Amino acid sequence: MHDVMFHEAFGDHPQPGDEAYAVLDAQGALTNWGTGAQRLLGYTPDEVRGRHGSDLLYTPADAARLVERWQQADAPILQRAVLRHRDGRRIEVGLRAHRLASTDGRMHWLIRAETADDLHRSNFGRALLRGLFTESPFLIDVFDTQLRFVAQNDVQRQAAGFVDKDFSGRTMREVAPAGLLDMTAFEDRQRQVLATGEAMVATEVHGRVPDDPDRDHVWSETIVPLRSDSGEVIGLTHAVFDVTEGVRARERLALVNDASATIGSTLDVLHTAQELTDVAVPLFADHAYVDLLDPVYRGDEPVAGPVAGDAALRRAASSSIPGGPAETVVATGDIDSFTSAPGSPFARALTSGKPVLLTGEEVLAELTPLDPRRAALVRGYGVHSWLLVPMSARGAVLGAVAFVRFKRSYSFEADDLLLAEEFVARAAVCIDNARRYTQERSTALALQRSLLPQRLPVLNAVEVASRYLPADGHSVLGGAWFDVIPLSGARVALVAGDVVGHGLHSAVTMGRLRTAVRTLADLDLSPEELLTHLDGQVNRLSDERGDKPVIGAAGSTCVYAVFDPVTRRCAVARAGHPPPARVSTDGKVEFLELPGSGSPLGHGGAPFECGEVTLGEGELLVLCSDGLEQPTGTGHAWLREALSGSRLTTSIWLDGVCDTVIRHLPSPRPQDDMALLVARVHGLAPDRVITWELAAEPEMVGEARVLATQKLSEWGLQELEFTTELIVSELVTNAIRYGSPPIQLRLIRDRSLICEVTDASSTSPHIRRALETDEGGRGLFMVSQFAQLWGTRYHARGKTIWAEQPLG
Repeated sequence: MHDVMFHEAFGDHPQPGDEAYAVLDAQGALTNWGTGAQRLLGYTPDEVRGRHGSDLLYTPADAARLVERWQQADAPILQRAVLRHRDGRRIEVGLRAHRLASTDGRMHWLIRAETADDLHRSNFGRALLRGLFTESPFLIDVFDTQLRFVAQNDVQRQAAGFVDKDFSGRTMREVAPAGLLDMTAFEDRQRQVLATGEAMVATEVHGRVPDDPDRDHVWSETIVPLRSDSGEVIGLTHAVFDVTEGVRARERLALVNDASATIGSTLDVLHTAQELTDVAVPLFADHAYVDLLDPVYRGDEPVAGPVAGDAALRRAASSSIPGGPAETVVATGDIDSFTSAPGSPFARALTSGKPVLLTGEEVLAELTPLDPRRAALVRGYGVHSWLLVPMSARGAVLGAVAFVRFKRSYSFEADDLLLAEEFVARAAVCIDNARRYTQERSTALALQRSLLPQRLPVLNAVEVASRYLPADGHSVLGGAWFDVIPLSGARVALVAGDVVGHGLHSAVTMGRLRTAVRTLADLDLSPEELLTHLDGQVNRLSDERGDKPVIGAAGSTCVYAVFDPVTRRCAVARAGHPPPARVSTDGKVEFLELPGSGSPLGHGGAPFECGEVTLGEGELLVLCSDGLEQPTGTGHAWLREALSGSRLTTSIWLDGVCDTVIRHLPSPRPQDDMALLVARVHGLAPDRVITWELAAEPEMVGEARVLATQKLSEWGLQELEFTTELIVSELVTNAIRYGSPPIQLRLIRDRSLICEVTDASSTSPHIRRALETDEGGRGLFMVSQFAQLWGTRYHARGKTIWAEQPLG
């Protein structure tokens, strides 16, 4: 196909005898007539010999003009003419006249004629040769089978650093400048094409040229075999094009793409800054470092607008090639004092918002007066190019990035400056996003933790420790929570729960539920009653949301346990939450078996049920959120494994228990947040509790005062005798007067002195403001004045009114 196209464009190569030529003597008579001329015009040699040449012109008057032009020219020139065919046809040709000197000294002319088609093909052929060997941007070489030059275009070769002009008969190894190419590899490619007869197209070849010896140049080399008419490879032609700028542009684009793919893989400011310097070294610079404004480094909001020249910058990251500076003037995290020096390049870059490029002697001239130590390092490593690019995002300056070259000998150029600005801008957006994420995450965690207990209470009944782990996902806010609530009678409530979903709404809902549980706990409700009231509260919260498609409180889970140190009984109820784990003092682990499954809050279904268990002295009760359990699909297996063994006996600190549980978290960690509460229970010693059964008779009030006073003397609490007599007197009087038998008086010595009076009536007394003329109604008012806390709790057979007084 290609051979046909070539033939159509240029025809066959002329064969000997094909040329149309004739010879004229000095008088213009035809003396010789070639066979090609006979084919062209149809005349035989005998018919034209002796005739004047003008007889063959269609317009004989043109003969004088042609002769004049030929005589004036020193070299053959082409003249267009119209010849007459033997049959009278017009034949348009191009004529070339060559002067010939005969032996007798007379001038003769050799006239060559080319038809219009021949002339057209000839012009194209000459144009092709000029294009390839004179005007082409390609470097064209022709070699024989011995790898010797046959032809070359000298203009491009001179640009490549060749000195010699005539390479004919010599090899590339003999004429190429030193270091231009790997000659062994070059000749191997030539021999491969000669041996296989297959072209080698667009091979990327690296080398150096004398005019730019410090930088790699890249050429695209194509080697094509030359074949004879028989198909034998008789030579090679090379077409070589300098693609250095294109390769450099490709490398710059690759660097930008690499920066886009690499920088910003995490939402961490320092890690993002390190990714920037790692991308730049060694492909772009020999050494690079990032300095951030101090507020940005700390994660605070940057100041919009221009930055003062004395603003403090802190080193965030640095990278260097092997053999680079072993020591740095500024360590990561330290303030770079050079940046705030008056007139420093940093000050100029930050105030103007434009890059600063220093080359050659400018580097030392700028650094020596401001920072002699840094200047000494620059001199020692031979730093010759220093580029500083300010870093900005959302109209605020974040810091600056410095790029340094000392190993490679060529300096930063204008294209390098644009490239640096490109990936510094990319890094600036990522660093600003990371800073904002860090700030928002810190705010979110502060909110989350503010909704959880800030400090767990110190109680005799339980020792407690806790852990809270934020979610690993995009939202750090979640709904997992726990609480420890002191109750009357030295009892304590242990609570854990989890709100469905993530985000701010879940955290706020969690806070509302925790507040609701504390409010209900103050009423001294039983666990199942408390969950029933909490379920109603969740339904009301859901009603407040209307038809909004955001996850509400419905579906939240909760477990509520009340431990009584006097009886060591623990009452537990749950709403869709995993049951607490019980760890005995010998390391045995069991999960409490509770009646019913308990539907999640707001889902309705069967009523909540309560289960009771007696806990031994020093046993552990472990409550955890759903995030630690259900997403893994492994049930309680991992938690049982974490809590099992002799390591978790009474001797271990509860913080150690929490750490052990956290270390056993399944991998990968659940995306939900997690709350963990561990409590070690302690019973109250029998000598710290005394109970009396009282008859429902008025005279028993005085006896109750005597009994209480005697016990306080035994406990060494004589300073509380007066107030305790008053409290006992008022509570027993109310029980006898308004309550129902049986009546019971109990004193508990815990961290406070607790006085309790129980009767069978469910009627609750109320404080009222008595008038001056009233004879009664002041009892509970007086109790509220002398007691630190007081209240009423109800049970199946009546009520208990209690009052607490601080000890000491």
